[in-house]
Amino acid sequence: MNKQEALKRIEVQKETLIRLTGWAVYVYIEELIKSLDEPQKVKVPPFVADWYEKNKDDFETSLFQCIYELFKKRNDSELNEFENWVIDENTKPFQTLVNMHQFGYEAEEEKRYTVKITKTDQYLHSRDNDFFFVTYVRPDDNPHNCHTRKELEEAGFGWVFSCEGIEIEEVE
Repeated sequence: MNKQEALKRIEVQKETLIRLTGWAVYVYIEELIKSLDEPQKVKVPPFVADWYEKNKDDFETSLFQCIYELFKKRNDSELNEFENWVIDENTKPFQTLVNMHQFGYEAEEEKRYTVKITKTDQYLHSRDNDFFFVTYVRPDDNPHNCHTRKELEEAGFGWVFSCEGIEIEEVE
């Protein structure tokens, strides 16, 4: 029985409960039920949400298959982002995935970055899946100047995160 069902049942039995226990006990029981926590949606990284959306229709089989495939791989360099998350000792992947399946989830916002060539003060800009460097006074005012790591890597700009002449700044 969930919280809403319990509240409905005591409402139906309200008169009997008040007659048998008194008004104060009825109010106490009602408030106690109202204070119960409802299951909360799980917050997960976007790549976990992506995996779940692709596999939710056959969730148990997909999770088993993922674990099976993990043990077949020879080294960490063969693992994708989701598989690394599954084996990370700081996550609770099974609990998290089951809670997502039962109670729903929210994907965390991906961090966004501006990318600047320090020598020329030019910022990486994108429009219609084309990337190019331009000069702007306020790069964070323009959404075309703010990129996720995934967008950058998919566009072939993953190298900017380890290049000395590039300044990466996280933006809100």
